[in-house]
Amino acid sequence: MTDVSITPANVLASGDARVSHGHKAGGTITAGMALYKEASTGKYKAADADSGTEEVKNASAIALNGASDGQPLSILTKGKITIGGTVVAGTVYALSAANPGGIAPLSDITTDDDVIIVGVATTAAIIDVDFNNTGVTL
Repeated sequence: MTDVSITPANVLASGDARVSHGHKAGGTITAGMALYKEASTGKYKAADADSGTEEVKNASAIALNGASDGQPLSILTKGKITIGGTVVAGTVYALSAANPGGIAPLSDITTDDDVIIVGVATTAAIIDVDFNNTGVTL
């Protein structure tokens, strides 16, 4: 599975995206990672489509900055983001099963992987993020 190669310094939310600040990282986070919110701590951690824990698969945000455990974190939950890597316009992107926090083309999701949609690329650099945990396992 080939994840989008993200340059964290190039990740940028659009002006009309849903962004919030003041969250806490629950581990080492880099800008552009897909995240879930851990219920027991309220911290954001790297989501993983291949996890055996349902909560970990429930991606709901993209990190807008890097942070270590307990440090402040800004997130995007919906809307357009310059993802910091090359994507293909019109392609649906999903949570990676290969790398926690990774984003991959939907076509790379394989047998026994869960399908968690991240969004659709609108240009070669922008994904329109709209998370959807489909409940489907291939």
